[in-house]
Amino acid sequence: MGSVLLISPGYPGEMPLFTRGLAYAGARVIGVGDQSVHALPQMAREHLADYWQVPSFSDELGIVHEVMRRADHTPIDQVESLWEPTMILAARIREALRLPGMTVGQTIPFRDKEAMKRTLDAAGIRTPYHESTTTAAGVREAAERIGFPLIVKPIAGAGSANTYRVDSIAELEQVMPRLLHVPQVSVEEFVDAEEFTYDTICARGEPLFENMCWYRPRPLIARSLEWISPITLALRTIDVDYLAGGRAMGRAVLRAMGFTDGFTHMEWYRKADGEVVFGEIASRPPGARTVDLMNFTTDADLFQRWAEAVTHGSLSQPVTRAYNAASITKRAEGQGHIRRIDGLSHLLAEYDEWVCAIDLLPVGSPRRDWMQTLLSDGIVFVRHPELERCIEISDRFASDLRLYAA
Repeated sequence: MGSVLLISPGYPGEMPLFTRGLAYAGARVIGVGDQSVHALPQMAREHLADYWQVPSFSDELGIVHEVMRRADHTPIDQVESLWEPTMILAARIREALRLPGMTVGQTIPFRDKEAMKRTLDAAGIRTPYHESTTTAAGVREAAERIGFPLIVKPIAGAGSANTYRVDSIAELEQVMPRLLHVPQVSVEEFVDAEEFTYDTICARGEPLFENMCWYRPRPLIARSLEWISPITLALRTIDVDYLAGGRAMGRAVLRAMGFTDGFTHMEWYRKADGEVVFGEIASRPPGARTVDLMNFTTDADLFQRWAEAVTHGSLSQPVTRAYNAASITKRAEGQGHIRRIDGLSHLLAEYDEWVCAIDLLPVGSPRRDWMQTLLSDGIVFVRHPELERCIEISDRFASDLRLYAA
């Protein structure tokens, strides 16, 4: 087993778990990051063979040159990135060192949502009707051609940040000032549908593990209404007719995008008439602790399974799905500091057997800005073998567990 250069081993929060996974899979892990080694989480430090600090991830060419210089004395066999902003950097390093893996050209369609949709349009995969533009006039013209309702969002980005549903020209004029900091936006058809994910761990172009989550409600709604406790539900059974179209489309998307090794996270829509429509795909794991959620579904360590897939091309043991599992994100009522948490003891008395983890901000902590973080003021994980029971339990935590700030 050779040396793996892992970009940003300490951030975001789940990266130390992937660092450990690579070490457990037998790799010699060299981290590259803009934190000092002392600022890295302990788990990351413990599982790194070496760490190369860089001044800033914004200087991609400077990092490439520094890595090439160091690689003269410390050979690198593989480069991995699991954080969206550093994926082009990882591809540049691979090209400079002539290493296998995704090139810059292969990576761009995963980062540029307009290029992504053009690639899938060419493959005959149903995407929302869409156009990209860099000007306010271009947004207005695209809206006129596509029609309302529509979605306006950045062509590069993660999650639903800076994403808006617009139902009229008047709403469009209200939204455009909020996007002045976004260099290029995608204007696309609003698909009225339920929203799901299709997540994979792949090796040599084949999915070794597949997962499907159901967003309750869809993220665009959850990011618009502060009182909602968003639920992500990882489904135990994915080989059912209701999900068949999305699963087949997910596999077709992987082929069209030429993806071979690593984690993918795709979002897709199922309309009331059964039509499935592509949303977007990223060549990384899902965020908001969804890998933890999948671990609770499978009783597996998917951080390590990913590492095995990218280093060995296989999984050391099969991954089975024993539970439906749900994450419930909580947002406090009020502003300031968390003053009270209500309902938790009652819910635990009723459902303790099915509660996997509770990670709420403690009383006294400052409340987070719910618009700036998917995790808001805390998260609860629950699971149950039966789907209806898992829905019941997660709905109760969404409605009855309440945090108050003042």
